[in-house]
Parts: sequence; C-alpha cells; structure tokens
Amino acid sequence: MTGRLFAIVGPSGAGKDRLIAGLIAARPEIHRARRTITRPPAESEDFESLSAAEFAALRGRGGFALSWLAHGLGYGLRAAELAPLAAGRDVIFNGSRAALPECLAAFPQLRVIEITAAPAVLQARLAGRGREDGAEIARRLDRAALALPPGIGAVRIVNDGPPEAGIAALIAALQPASACAASR
Repeated sequence: MTGRLFAIVGPSGAGKDRLIAGLIAARPEIHRARRTITRPPAESEDFESLSAAEFAALRGRGGFALSWLAHGLGYGLRAAELAPLAAGRDVIFNGSRAALPECLAAFPQLRVIEITAAPAVLQARLAGRGREDGAEIARRLDRAALALPPGIGAVRIVNDGPPEAGIAALIAALQPASACAASR
C-alpha cells in the first residue's frame, strides 16, 4: 500500500506552516516531512539547519529525495522523510512553487495544494514574523503573485480568515474525493 504525497505551496506569509501544524494536530496519522534548510535554527519552525556547504555536499551525495533552491536558501527532504509513503501513510511537505516541475518529475503522483492570502495579509504576516527586512518583504510580496508553473493543477485555499477556517479547508482538500486530483 502506498500513501499519498502532498506538496503545500504558496507565497511567503500565506500561513502554510500554521495550516500544516493544525492539520497534523487534527490528523496525526499524516506524516509531516521535516525539511533541511540552509538557514539558522528557529524556534518557530522545526527543520534541520545546515550550512550552504554541508547542504551542497549532502545534495551532491544524493542525500535528498527532493531538493530545491528558493529565496537564496537550499531546501531538501531526506529520503527517510518520505519513507512513511511505503507504509501507506500520507506525507505532506511545505514546498516551492518554482520547484514543482522537478518534484513532479521525481514523484508523478504528487498532489499540489496552493495556500494563498491577500497581499495586505501577506505583508502583515511577513512583518510580524520578523525574519526579513523591508526590502526582503517587498521582494517576497512581488513574488506572491507568481502563478504555478504551466500545466500544474492544484487545489487552492485562500487563507485570509481565522486559522481554524484554513485548517478545515486543508483537511477537506486531503479527502480522497476532493478536487486534489485536479488535472495537471
């Protein structure tokens, strides 16, 4: 039995991590793949922190099942993070819109869920997390309007309201009868 693999994508500040955390709290049988990132550790997000050199070396040795570059950082998923798929468990990860073609090439059955929010909401959330300066926030907001790569279908969730509404929409999107099987 094989589980389903879900990529959660969308602009910075859309609330992807918050919705994923709410999903996992409600549905603990779903495995949240822990990412490896070339960024210093942060209390607000669970990830493996590596230097750029360590990441490049690991990537060069085939240490990632998936890896991509975004916002000047390296992101990766180790093969062990996707192992629950073979046991029939669903796996979800916070991915990158730009990396979807490569992710789909490696995992053709990948299902994509796009989380988005209004520009004003994105700006407030980015400013509130305190990780980026004003110039970086402006760059991230410019990229927020980027569409998914051509030919990639996704379920789209607008996460402008309370977290509970976004979490409920994400749970619904993972249901087998949902529109997650949108044509690509």
